[in-house]
Amino acid sequence: MNKPTLTESSVKVMPFLDLKAQFATIREEILQAVTRTLESQQFILGSEVDALEKEIAELTACKYGIGCASGTDALILALLALNIGRGDEVITAPFTFVASAGSIAHVGAIPVFVDIDSRTFNIDPAKIENAITARTKAIMPIHLFGLSAAMDEINAVAERHHIPVVEDAAQGIGAGYKENPAGSLGIMGCFSFFPSKNLGGAGDGGMMTTNDANLAEQLKLLHVHGSRERYIYEMVGMNSRLDALQAAILRVKLRHLAVWNAARRRNAERYSKLFHEFELGSEVNLPQEPPQLTHVYNQFTIRIKNRDALRQKLLARGIPTEIYYPIPLHLQKAFQYLGHKIGDFPVSESASREVLSLPIYPELTEKQQRAVVSAIAESI
Repeated sequence: MNKPTLTESSVKVMPFLDLKAQFATIREEILQAVTRTLESQQFILGSEVDALEKEIAELTACKYGIGCASGTDALILALLALNIGRGDEVITAPFTFVASAGSIAHVGAIPVFVDIDSRTFNIDPAKIENAITARTKAIMPIHLFGLSAAMDEINAVAERHHIPVVEDAAQGIGAGYKENPAGSLGIMGCFSFFPSKNLGGAGDGGMMTTNDANLAEQLKLLHVHGSRERYIYEMVGMNSRLDALQAAILRVKLRHLAVWNAARRRNAERYSKLFHEFELGSEVNLPQEPPQLTHVYNQFTIRIKNRDALRQKLLARGIPTEIYYPIPLHLQKAFQYLGHKIGDFPVSESASREVLSLPIYPELTEKQQRAVVSAIAESI
């Protein structure tokens, strides 16, 4: 096959993520929801939050949804609900956003890193068992970039050792694992509503999901200062409530999530076809979607040698990219106290040198995607 004629890739500069384009399609719905909330003057908890919790629980096939102030708080609260604290160990991956290991550290526990699978970027389940000790109190897999971790294998290890699994599903809302939704695959699921997420608010927000009634009750107490009755405190909790304004906005967006996720999947398929069309298969590794898993592409992340040089060339052509994540957590100053060194988690380190995320938002056009791939072909 002959390579197609390369199109002019320095077309109108596109954003990496176009939230304005999304807002334009739901503007009136959002304004109505905001106005409704402002007129109610109910800003803390209340009916909007209650309704969103039920809707997210239904989406994730869980009995309970509990809103909170952020995805980071969701992870912290989940660990607190399991009574994880000082000296305990929680297994997670080093190739992720800081909140995963940071939440473990915040409750006084020790993050224990396990390397990732080079194809999926998710924790390698084959390496988990060797990391388990008598102090291991939880496993925290991350559904990175919108692809579920290998939960059957992870849960099998966890069950053998009687260890709970807490899903970091911050990037995975709507993702599927063998027809089961992210958030229902462990004892608790933790979601983020940061604006850049597939379901993003107008600020910070988070949600915890579970099928365990006792854990749900613990989470409900913990996120409101440990109080069930005003000025009566059963435990030391946190102020981590989801604002009613955020809940109202998220309820509008939730109605569109399936369509937006489908558009992200369509764009991912189009990228794959374009990379094939430009005969880049030997030079670019594309995201993987293992059988029976549904990727929702919070990010479309390729792997390529000489990543940094390519990124500079793309920038000069008006093509935006991002790097998630340039330094794995075990090599960050914040986790220096754990005593890790270069070479401890080679798959994560290699990924950090080679990953490059391309625009993937639902409103991205075929012309824009062709410009991205054309620019890559011209630059490598």
